[in-house]
Amino acid sequence: MSCPFSEEQLLQLKAFVELCRIQPQILQHPKLSFFKDYLISLGVTIPNVSHESKDVPASGDRANAEPNPEPCKAGVSSEEDSDPESDVELDMEGVISDTSEANQEMGDQLKEVTDEERDKSDEKRSEAMQAFSEQRLDEAIVLYTEAITLNPQSALLFAKRGQVFLKQNKLHACIKDCTQALELNCDSAAAYKFRGRAYSLLGKFEEASHDLCESLKIDYDDQANEWLTQVKPNAEKLRQHKLSIQRKKEEKEHREKIRRARNAQEARAKAAQEQAQSQAQAQAGFRGGAPPGMGAFENVDFAKLISDRELFETLKDPEISAAIYDVSSNPANFIKYQNNPKIVAALEMLRSKFGTGGGPAPGGFGGFGGAPTAGAKNSDDDVGLD
Repeated sequence: MSCPFSEEQLLQLKAFVELCRIQPQILQHPKLSFFKDYLISLGVTIPNVSHESKDVPASGDRANAEPNPEPCKAGVSSEEDSDPESDVELDMEGVISDTSEANQEMGDQLKEVTDEERDKSDEKRSEAMQAFSEQRLDEAIVLYTEAITLNPQSALLFAKRGQVFLKQNKLHACIKDCTQALELNCDSAAAYKFRGRAYSLLGKFEEASHDLCESLKIDYDDQANEWLTQVKPNAEKLRQHKLSIQRKKEEKEHREKIRRARNAQEARAKAAQEQAQSQAQAQAGFRGGAPPGMGAFENVDFAKLISDRELFETLKDPEISAAIYDVSSNPANFIKYQNNPKIVAALEMLRSKFGTGGGPAPGGFGGFGGAPTAGAKNSDDDVGLD
């Protein structure tokens, strides 16, 4: 696709864009309102620039230009504000309630176990296993506890006692013993298996699924696999439910982000409109009604301005541009700059470029409202003071 513009037009456009970047306040000029409206329609932020005698912030600095987004109004109901999560329908068959306390003896974890104590512990473990096989569960607990007291560094003893607690439906005690076994040996398949079963009986299906899967990874067991098959449907429902909650949360945050951005954009557009109206009202009757700070451009040929390299480079100086806007806002302010050769020279250049036949343009320096030239007297009449 061929470019519809000539090289000269493209250069002028590039120069104008560069000028807007350096001096964004030029976009507030009434003659450029069509261009500003177009930029706003694209979502561009037009900074509100003060035209007082000070450095003008770069167009990219929006820290002080953007108003705070409007807060969400109270009492406004929306789908995301009131969206209670429905309960997940779970199969609770087999789930029991355990009110027992896990206050079993855990032994001294810092104890240095002797060979003699280890041998005695093994004897107690054998007796406990025999008692368990004969369904003498309370006796098995006592014997395993004695074995643990003798050798509290044995993960197997805690896992085995946990198995007995599981058989008694003392689920919290089982979980406590199996957790201790896994701290001593993270590869204890028995500890994962019995703790997973205890979790499933308490209705903690996700925890149960995790432990039973870990147990099967370490050492496959038909019973562990059967228990896992029982808890998987509920665990998957819970997983999907959490994913649904997370998606809704992210969608809500996204909608809030869009709402805040829209409110901020509307607030900026409203502030710009109010500022323009305020400027128009304040300057009604002041030299053709030009808004504050824009008189400098009222009679300027923009094509000539952006194509004049010398003038363009001069306006890039923040001190000069700020002074020009200050003087154009109120010609009496020229008195503040009469001893600044750089600013006086810039005003004289504008007068010569935009004046008629080399003389002063109507109204002074290209619309500066009669600002005196360098060397002029500072009488009240010269500066336009009452």
